[in-house]
Amino acid sequence: MKLSPQNRTAAWLVGVAVTMGALSFAAVPFYDWFCRVTGFAGTTSVASQGSDTVLEQTVLVRFDASKEAGMPWIFKAQQHSMRVRIGENAMAFYEAHNPTDRTVGGTASYNVTPDAAGGYFTKIECFCFTEQVLAPGETAVMPVVFFVDPEIVTDPEGKFVKEITLSYTFHETPLPENQAALAVPQGGAVN
Repeated sequence: MKLSPQNRTAAWLVGVAVTMGALSFAAVPFYDWFCRVTGFAGTTSVASQGSDTVLEQTVLVRFDASKEAGMPWIFKAQQHSMRVRIGENAMAFYEAHNPTDRTVGGTASYNVTPDAAGGYFTKIECFCFTEQVLAPGETAVMPVVFFVDPEIVTDPEGKFVKEITLSYTFHETPLPENQAALAVPQGGAVN
């Protein structure tokens, strides 16, 4: 069966639309994979254990905390910075407080600057891996365990990095109705 020129054009346009839809669907996971592998855009690496090599060379790590507009929590880093040896496991703490009278869930997104350090800043444990839920008046202290991969000293750009900033931004996430219905318990706030 031979298609008319109008039907061929329509079939071709449908094919283009389907292809574009499939490519846009695949773009997000591909971009996420690309950033994790290369450290592009400050995306950090993840490891289950620390480095086997610790250098005498140090780097200053700064800690930043912010919230998206409308997120009601109070969120801050418990320390502003720390100097760590490259390859050494380090632990920093962030604190979140829910001053409202309702249960609030949040998820943290993160970034490392400069970009050249992203692929070498490796997290072992992080509160950003899971959703955090705070009851009314509740405060949580959340650790992040990390190291700076010794390979940074051989990277053409990374070897010049003397300071790294780890930034977290908390975003409010919707809760299931059974969690969202929690209220301040009788007698005051939860701590």
